[in-house]
Amino acid sequence: MSHTTLEAAIEPWLQHMTWRRDYAAWRERRIKQEQYQAERLGMLQDAAGPLAGLRLLDLGAGMGGFAVAAALAGANVTAAEYNPAYCRIIALRAARHGLALPILNTAGEALPLPNATFDAITAWDVLEHVRDPQQVLSELARAVRPGGVVLLTAINRRAWIDPHYHMAGINWLPRPLAEALIARRGRTKAGVAFRDMQRLSAMHYFHYGELVRRCERLGFRVRDMREEQLQAGCFVSRKAHRRAIRATLRTVGLERLAYRAQRRWYVGMFEVALVRVG
Repeated sequence: MSHTTLEAAIEPWLQHMTWRRDYAAWRERRIKQEQYQAERLGMLQDAAGPLAGLRLLDLGAGMGGFAVAAALAGANVTAAEYNPAYCRIIALRAARHGLALPILNTAGEALPLPNATFDAITAWDVLEHVRDPQQVLSELARAVRPGGVVLLTAINRRAWIDPHYHMAGINWLPRPLAEALIARRGRTKAGVAFRDMQRLSAMHYFHYGELVRRCERLGFRVRDMREEQLQAGCFVSRKAHRRAIRATLRTVGLERLAYRAQRRWYVGMFEVALVRVG
């Protein structure tokens, strides 16, 4: 399988984002997605242990970057994806590395899998897009073994910079007004004939406490991966002024409190590990 074949399959699914200032670099990351997964592979290893032989389900695998990267790292990966076109892209990406990756074309609300099948499940950038988040969480609890771990991301309902539209403040507005501003900026996805393109009002965003309560009711113990990195001294801000602020807060013993305030009122995305109890 040639690089050109994979690129041609991906290209139509990138055109709705040409407004991005960094579009060329963003496009390159999509084409070579499996090469940019080191951070998330590290999070999986921190939460679930060594990747070699790990029975892993990547739910909402998208274009397959993480699933392929995890398989190359030694995990026994099954990819699950709702969009049939993405399933083809996953297969092409896996074939580029000589991998025969099992791929399920399925929705997260009804996984065609036995109970307790996996040691770990990842659901990166998935929960906001599904039809029924609670049913998806219930399926994750069913499919992971006791003691296993689910790593997922969820979008903050108060996110100051929206992760999908890259606009400041829209999550603090009523949804009709926010969508009017999105349309005025030319970033609307209305009318785009892609199955995974949704209006802001159709997506599911969460308050952190609400997310934790939903997961705990299903028998999960919730770990905030970023807070754990903070406590271990491994959560390093990319910008120098933020590193300076964190250092000052650490000195006066307020870094963790400041992090939790930021998580509640500002941060775009929660990254959590759910440990299946019992």
